[in-house]
Amino acid sequence: MSKFSIKKGDNVLVIAGEDKGQKGKVMLVNVEKQRAIVENLNLVSKHTKPNADNPKGGIIKKEAPIHVSNLKLLDSTGKPSRIGRKKDEKSGKSVRYSKTTGEVIK
Repeated sequence: MSKFSIKKGDNVLVIAGEDKGQKGKVMLVNVEKQRAIVENLNLVSKHTKPNADNPKGGIIKKEAPIHVSNLKLLDSTGKPSRIGRKKDEKSGKSVRYSKTTGEVIK
């Protein structure tokens, strides 16, 4: 199992697919399926039966997962960037950094 450059709460840019060029915040990452759900992107229509939450039923728009290869992390300047990993000098832990600016991400 490999580590992803994208985590929950990151701001990302969609680089392929129907929502190409749009930006959003990652709400959930599924490591096994290598997919992420991005807020208000890749919306699909879900037909629901009447239930306690939705007594009338009907069609609901909800986010569908996007493959992580189609997402690029936005650095602090708001530009898409490739991500690298390096050891932190102080703690010795592995941290993510932007390859364009060289600054550490969170």
